[in-house]
Amino acid sequence: MTPAAPFVNLDRERAYVSDLGRAFAGALVFNIPLLMTMEMWEQGVVMDRWRLLAFILAGLPLLYGLAYYAGFSKRRGLVNDALDTAVALAVGFVTASLLLILFGVVEWDAPPREALGMVALQAVPGAMGALLARRQLSGDGGGDTDENSASYVGELFLMAAGALFFALNIAPTEEIVLIAYKASPAHILALIAVSILLLHLIVFKAGFAGQEEADHPAAAFLHFTLPGYAIALGVSLFTLVLFGRVDGHSFAGVVQTLIVLGFPAAIGAAAARLLV
Repeated sequence: MTPAAPFVNLDRERAYVSDLGRAFAGALVFNIPLLMTMEMWEQGVVMDRWRLLAFILAGLPLLYGLAYYAGFSKRRGLVNDALDTAVALAVGFVTASLLLILFGVVEWDAPPREALGMVALQAVPGAMGALLARRQLSGDGGGDTDENSASYVGELFLMAAGALFFALNIAPTEEIVLIAYKASPAHILALIAVSILLLHLIVFKAGFAGQEEADHPAAAFLHFTLPGYAIALGVSLFTLVLFGRVDGHSFAGVVQTLIVLGFPAAIGAAAARLLV
């Protein structure tokens, strides 16, 4: 039986190469809107470095959690999840670097501070896409029998990850501030109601693949929908602070912008419950 060992190792290496290729595809598919958004390029240049560092440090436990629940490879365990996290972050950096150079956004003679800022800001969402690649891009859907199932806290974590991904696509843009400025109090209240309603319907009622059954609708609303919306608002506030959208604005203006951004964040929270 010993001679078969090299073939087993070769199969594992081939499988890992396939997983790695799928991770790059996931980083590209999930991150292409941000890579082609001018506001993200600008933020990478002008953002305070402490904000950028805080974003990357906050992203590390989030990426590890995604590696635990999904991961771009079938390997499991504390060390393997940590390795998947590190590799996914490297995939995010490489993908962002190559695409931003290809688009002419990062030039060869660009100041290192600006180039690194633009790439680093894109690396975390790219790494999120890399870690979700096996679940969403593999032929078997990542549906292994040893897949880690999420506890209640884990499901709330996944909602936070989805909310962050969607919020990142909107928060840097000027449109989010414009919509908040144009919205009346009636618009804001209606947006809160619609956000909560859609979050609940997408997860429990819309009939999507991966949808959960709510045996007790009222309990599901109280235990998942309302906490999920609160998480979406918390993540939205984090992204607004990250991109400096609260600087120099009144409290009322910040609240309105928060509610507006909370709408796509709530959709992202619901989507995460279905995708992972």
